[in-house]
Amino acid sequence: MAVDLSRLKVLIVDDNSYMLTIMRTLLHGFGMKSIFESRDPADAFDMVRSDSVDIIITDYQMDILDGLDFVRLVRTADDSPNPMVPIVMLSAYSERSRVKKARDAGVTEFCCKPVTARDIFAKLTSVINAPRPFIRNKTYFGPDRRRAGNVQNSYHGPERRAGAIAEAEAKAESGAAAEGEVAKDGVGAA
Repeated sequence: MAVDLSRLKVLIVDDNSYMLTIMRTLLHGFGMKSIFESRDPADAFDMVRSDSVDIIITDYQMDILDGLDFVRLVRTADDSPNPMVPIVMLSAYSERSRVKKARDAGVTEFCCKPVTARDIFAKLTSVINAPRPFIRNKTYFGPDRRRAGNVQNSYHGPERRAGAIAEAEAKAESGAAAEGEVAKDGVGAA
């Protein structure tokens, strides 16, 4: 599916000017025209409040205010104008613990450095073509962290909610009854 990115407003937040140049060049190559840049996350948050941005691309590790703190500001600050803006986080550190921290802060997509045009384009088109619903509870606000296609019935481990399993089994049984009896081994009874 062809995606027209030319009308999007993107904010890049990175304390490394070389990385800002790389990202700006990539985004211009995708046809984007409205690209805002900031080397300071606090200034970037001011930009988010004053300019309507469609996507934020931020670095993970920065001085003073890091990328996680910036994401939390965008997601949960009372004066954040668009807490559901897609946020793509870039990081040279791809340890599982860092990816989980980014996910738990409310990042929409995570991309490891060194980035490629293909990686960035895939992340951007993902947040545009397949936006995830947002979840709000006492400790989290951000995109649904589950990625599986059929989440409802995909996990059957000990921490699975018993009610959901019983509900799924009841649906399966009522569907089988409607289609005719089915034996436990999946072979239809005569």
